[in-house]
Amino acid sequence: MSRATGRLTVLHLSDVHATSGELLYDAVDGIERLRRVETYIRDAGITPEAIVVTGDLAQRGHPDAYPRLRDAFDRLADAAGVPVLTALGNHDHPEAARVLRGHRESHHRVEIVDDLRFVVLDSSSGELGRPQLDWLRLVLRSSHGIGTIVALHHAPLGSPLPTLAKAGLRDSAAFLDAVEGTDVRVVLAGHFHHPLSATLRGIPISVGPSLAYHQVMDAGPDRVSGHDLAMFSLVHLLPEGVTVTNVGLDSPAPIFSSLLTR
Repeated sequence: MSRATGRLTVLHLSDVHATSGELLYDAVDGIERLRRVETYIRDAGITPEAIVVTGDLAQRGHPDAYPRLRDAFDRLADAAGVPVLTALGNHDHPEAARVLRGHRESHHRVEIVDDLRFVVLDSSSGELGRPQLDWLRLVLRSSHGIGTIVALHHAPLGSPLPTLAKAGLRDSAAFLDAVEGTDVRVVLAGHFHHPLSATLRGIPISVGPSLAYHQVMDAGPDRVSGHDLAMFSLVHLLPEGVTVTNVGLDSPAPIFSSLLTR
């Protein structure tokens, strides 16, 4: 694992938007892009502690995509040798998603990976709601190991894009009240289809880019528009804090390549 390097790595994917078989917008195959992440892990020598996928696993109206997603996530877990932890987003079908690992009983849960605690939340309705927030407060009442990572689909803030400025978690203030002053190291989210970093109440928030398509940032004040760019994030937990690196699956050809000399 990446412990040998002095940092802990979490591979953060979001917004896969897998379909029942056809291409999304005649261009995007979410399952194939998950396979390309497998290839990246092998080629780049990434050794994460876990892989986290923060929602919109399937495109709305494609409940038959979940068995395909389950198999794809199992392959990804085998390729990386670590668990794949998935949260639901607003496009996801809560009942059809129960075939996924960890979702049979509940869509919010705690997953322990060595001395890291992952709290996976369900914001598929756009909010967490009082029962889930009460459960979260109870979980975070005690600390675990070297800390907790919270994963959910809707970020507790808005996007800088005018059309997505109010698209964050509706009960964000209550969520921040619940995590403030706890052992939460970072909050991982998605939904915006563009990367965004923030610090709220002293807690780093990392909104991951989308594996399906990237929001065009200059589409206009009354429009959302996507272009075909698949991205994900590498989140590194350091003793001093957190770093996030956004990675594109479609990389330009290098203009040079040389061995690193020390």
